[in-house]
Amino acid sequence: MSDATSMQNTTNPNKALWEKGDFTRLAATMRESGTELISKLDITPGMDVLDLGCGDGTTALPSARLGARVLGVDIARNLVAAGNKRIEEEGLTNIRILEGDATHLEGIADASFDLVVSIFGAMFAPKPFDVAKEMVRVTRPGGRIVMGNWIPGDPTLVAQILKVSAAYTPPPPEGFISPVLWGIEDNVKERFGQAGISADNISFIRDTYTFQAPFPAASFVEQFRLYYGPTMNAFDAAEKNGKATELQKELEELFVRENRSKDPDKTSIPATFLRVTVQR
Repeated sequence: MSDATSMQNTTNPNKALWEKGDFTRLAATMRESGTELISKLDITPGMDVLDLGCGDGTTALPSARLGARVLGVDIARNLVAAGNKRIEEEGLTNIRILEGDATHLEGIADASFDLVVSIFGAMFAPKPFDVAKEMVRVTRPGGRIVMGNWIPGDPTLVAQILKVSAAYTPPPPEGFISPVLWGIEDNVKERFGQAGISADNISFIRDTYTFQAPFPAASFVEQFRLYYGPTMNAFDAAEKNGKATELQKELEELFVRENRSKDPDKTSIPATFLRVTVQR
């Protein structure tokens, strides 16, 4: 594992977005699927694992519980603090989380990790070609990179939240590259191709992540409104245009439609994503 103790880099414009809310509130509904996903990745004791865009540790902590030596990196200072608090509370000694930028992994040496994981994390960073290059750089020959990326236009929850939110927010700045483009196979091949990875070494699976919440679907919308950066921005813009009620209604209809729980006081919503595996 890298000897880096600080990786602070504040040039990434997403820093403000992810520090704006409190993603830990939403991450609490993702724990079960995070653990399930990690169980599929053949992680063994002593492996060196980097979790990039780890948030407060939804997939990083399960990796550490399996005995891997884990470094988590996230752009948001509040999520780094929350993740390290969870680590301390569990008494884990084989994991730490640092603040850092997926486009420039300062302080991490080449070929440091057996496995680089980024589940709905690095996809949101700007400069996707730089992100792919950095992930490849820090992965050991023979190692793997596993990404979980939301898929543009997918009818399930998160892709639709992002689509609805975008319709209420001002146009992005010039040069903006949508994060959901990481959910298109040809884009993934092109980005890793420029980092020296053959398309033959990249595989794709459509997988499912399920949000589990102990409250009704309409209340779950409120969590996104109050704590999820992209949705918070959408509501800020909608309120200025007198369309906040319209946005609320559209999201509530989406959440109720996608909810699979038979208990009206609980929410269980599956969301499809593209699981990418890159063999180094």
